[in-house]
Amino acid sequence: MRLGVIDIGSNTVHLLVMEARHGARPVPQASHKTTVRLMRYLQPDGCLSPDGVAALQEAVGEAAAVGREHGIEGTMALATSALREATNGPELIEDLSERIGAPIEVLEGDEEARLTFLAARRWYGWGAGRLLLLDIGGGSLEIATGVDESPDVALSVPLGAGRMTREFLDEDDPPALKDVEKLRKHARKVLRDAVGPVREAPAPDHAVATSKTFRSLARLAGMPRQVMGTGERWRMRQEHLADWEPRLARLSSSDRTVLPGIGPGRAKQVVAGAVVAEEAMRALGVDEVEICPWALREGAILQRLDHL
Repeated sequence: MRLGVIDIGSNTVHLLVMEARHGARPVPQASHKTTVRLMRYLQPDGCLSPDGVAALQEAVGEAAAVGREHGIEGTMALATSALREATNGPELIEDLSERIGAPIEVLEGDEEARLTFLAARRWYGWGAGRLLLLDIGGGSLEIATGVDESPDVALSVPLGAGRMTREFLDEDDPPALKDVEKLRKHARKVLRDAVGPVREAPAPDHAVATSKTFRSLARLAGMPRQVMGTGERWRMRQEHLADWEPRLARLSSSDRTVLPGIGPGRAKQVVAGAVVAEEAMRALGVDEVEICPWALREGAILQRLDHL
């Protein structure tokens, strides 16, 4: 079965086309991504602006068209924090569902964490033991831990890289040191209040991270390790991330694009992502994470196959 997943996130609208059958590893066939950065279109009343609506409609329509070109037999559509929280979200979801030709499932934050955890568990297998998962999106940070395919603890906190950039680092480029410190204190407080259930769970055997933010940071601050049959796996230590974060903050967004792994679509918000990543690792007592190539979209496909 050729399945298409359209992920309407806070940063991008991302289509992933997979050849999938029950009991087999889903094989990517095509990918199409449009950077939208919905957080910048949020109005004071919580609505997405007309420009934001138009950008989203265009991106979703394009993703649906590319999926049809690749002969998909079924489409899944997911929406996360930005669309979930927008006050005009319900009308938009109805409109976008018609453009896609399939209903959009609006995921709550803990469900995002659970699906991403499922993907990581299937990628690493039972031999990885207890997993701790971190995922930084545009609007939220997801954390989950457990020994099974469904985590014991799954939570979502509003510390996404796009959201934090908009709230703390949007005035100056590069950002003022005082604003970076305000963000750090905010992230530290939010995490201190939120991660108690994760800290109370047994210690993980393996800490993993997903999302473009973590992959970009690992390209800068991490180290690749060759694994037979699977190519490179990136690992990143907290101490290396802590060393890189102030260096990123001193660069303008245009200067950051010359660094490996940071494209124009992520350059503006990578500083906020680095601060949140560092504070999350610190709050959870994690010295090192390994970057998992599977995340929310793969988790949604795996769950769909299980149900079939």
